[in-house]
Amino acid sequence: MPEMPEVETIRRTLHELILNKKIESVSVFWPKIVKHPAEVGQFKDALVGQNFINTGRRGKYLILYTDDFALVSHLRMEGNYGLFKKIDEPNKHNHVIFHFMDDTELRYKDVRKFGTMHLFLKGQEFDFLPLSQLGPEPLSEAFTEEVLAAKLAKSKRHLKTALLDQKVVVGLGNIYVDEALFRARIHPERQADSLTKSELTSLHKEIISTLAEAVQKGGSTVRSYVNTQGQIGMFQLEHLVYGRKGENCKVCDSELERIIVGGRGTVFCPTCQKK
Repeated sequence: MPEMPEVETIRRTLHELILNKKIESVSVFWPKIVKHPAEVGQFKDALVGQNFINTGRRGKYLILYTDDFALVSHLRMEGNYGLFKKIDEPNKHNHVIFHFMDDTELRYKDVRKFGTMHLFLKGQEFDFLPLSQLGPEPLSEAFTEEVLAAKLAKSKRHLKTALLDQKVVVGLGNIYVDEALFRARIHPERQADSLTKSELTSLHKEIISTLAEAVQKGGSTVRSYVNTQGQIGMFQLEHLVYGRKGENCKVCDSELERIIVGGRGTVFCPTCQKK
């Protein structure tokens, strides 16, 4: 699933492609993707004549703003957007297409069909699910060490499980939780409320630095992730633990191990991240 750095990269490239494009019509070939409004016809009709005027992001959610609406899009496992000419042959996995007045199309591709779209009046997108209960943005001033400490102090779950909870902090997924915990030298199975002050300081710092570096490098390409211009991310070249089970730790040379934490595959260093 694309995490915050990947969604932010998609947002930035998409912004350049669709700004000021006017929607002539909308085609929806897999209605289950549209969660709000309940009637797909209302979704399509509302967007006719609208111009895309801005893009945004909240956690792992992409937000496309038109004159009057906010389209909240969750890419889930493999969702992605691309701009094409109308004469270009559509892919069989293009499930939603926004047809523009200038003979181009924004096509939403989703092989697994897990993605979702919610359309709200602009200004109401944060009042309802899926955005209304999200935690702080990790690269914002709202994400302070004190906020992180207060969130974790309420949880007796494994630390990795708590950090994957989007009500604690948004945008973190399997990749960046593993990477941040390694950089902070904290075992993923530590109880969330057991961290010392110095460990909290280190974890807070490494969450921010890991995500900031990943955004700068365009995210991590694992499996099928590319941005909206077909470019891969480069942060996977910087991974210290994720996807490296059985390889040697780049810090201490110990063999990296893989365990399951909260149902998620987790790679860590048994020497650098002692339990």
